[in-house]
Amino acid sequence: MPDSRPRPPDDHTADASNSRESTALTLRGARLTDGRIVDVRLGGSRIEAVGTAGSLSATGARIDLRGHLLLPAPAEPHAHSDTALTADATVTGAPGPASQLPEDVQRRATEAALLQLGHGATALRSHVRIGDVQGLAALEAVLQARRSLRGLADLTAVAVPRLLTGIAGADGLGMLRDAVKMGAGAVGGCPDLDPDPTGYAEAVLEIAAEHGCPVDLHTDSDDPARLARLATMAGGVRQGVAIGPCAGLSRLPGEAAGRAADQLAASGVTVICLPQGGCCGAERRGTAPVRLLRAAGVRVAAGSGALRDLANPVGRGDPLEAAFLLASQSGLSAEHAYEAVSAEARRAMGLPEVRIEAGFPAELLAVRGEQLTGVLSLAYSRIVVHRGRVVARTSAVREYCDSEPGGAGLPRQGRPDSGSGGGA
Repeated sequence: MPDSRPRPPDDHTADASNSRESTALTLRGARLTDGRIVDVRLGGSRIEAVGTAGSLSATGARIDLRGHLLLPAPAEPHAHSDTALTADATVTGAPGPASQLPEDVQRRATEAALLQLGHGATALRSHVRIGDVQGLAALEAVLQARRSLRGLADLTAVAVPRLLTGIAGADGLGMLRDAVKMGAGAVGGCPDLDPDPTGYAEAVLEIAAEHGCPVDLHTDSDDPARLARLATMAGGVRQGVAIGPCAGLSRLPGEAAGRAADQLAASGVTVICLPQGGCCGAERRGTAPVRLLRAAGVRVAAGSGALRDLANPVGRGDPLEAAFLLASQSGLSAEHAYEAVSAEARRAMGLPEVRIEAGFPAELLAVRGEQLTGVLSLAYSRIVVHRGRVVARTSAVREYCDSEPGGAGLPRQGRPDSGSGGGA
């Protein structure tokens, strides 16, 4: 019998039987983190049913997921699409700054999003600089990349002005409002770089309230008094406030860091840490004190940050690597580490919850492996599902040469339950 009763998807445009059959997809023999082996039937953009292996009828396409662990898809809450993939850029064959032409920014942003999608991130939030010489050109390029990715991944742009206070900040305020009208899904920026950090945060929160959009601010959080003021201001914002990467909290004395964590928890602010490295160069390396924040009740999500740009020329943009680092370096359990890049990341981005149960969004990641600890350690082969259809596959095959004649028998590549040696 099915473990969960099938329910029609919330999208009533997919209620017609012919439409359901044409978009139906059944994932067979997948392992869940609780050890169950299940079939999962998808219809439209929702999970229609979850049942024990072999219990569900399949009317559409089928995918064999034996040997895979099925997970809610991760999300990327802190990307930098406008600067991604610029570390090795050249101009006319000679080393130099990366091209800022809109078409080049759009191409890099699209490539970066596809790279992250291949790792499993079906939703991305990207911080995009506005103002200075480029004005809104980079934002427009990222919005064009968002349109080209429709159906593959959801990309949200965060408008990031440089200055918002004083005479120099007047243009930034107007440009930030224009950015929201253009299609930026959130407002943010770096208060630490403004002469008046508190005034900067107040301006961002005011514009967010005007337009009903969320806030996502860059801050190192190394100033307890400034962080306390930010937490107080953010407490009354309905749209949600996220800050990150907050590596400076790790450099504060224990008592001061504890008070800051309590203030953030009371305000409802989400901290987005960057285990793979910061966005501001080597002088700001490190990550937020994740265990301290979680113990205080702060919601903690994890992102990738810079992706092969001057701040992090070797970035991978892989949510599973971020989770691996949270488990290996910050001491989180594998389950809590994966939640930081999936459930908590989606919550920070204002996205609906994903569970592998009937009625929830069909945003899924299948990774070859049997347990979450092994998946976070290796995670070579992946199948990514977005809105009920497979949008990316990554397959990895490892081969070994034969051992010396007469040597001891070695295990060969193959499924543990195959009953044979099945060599590479």
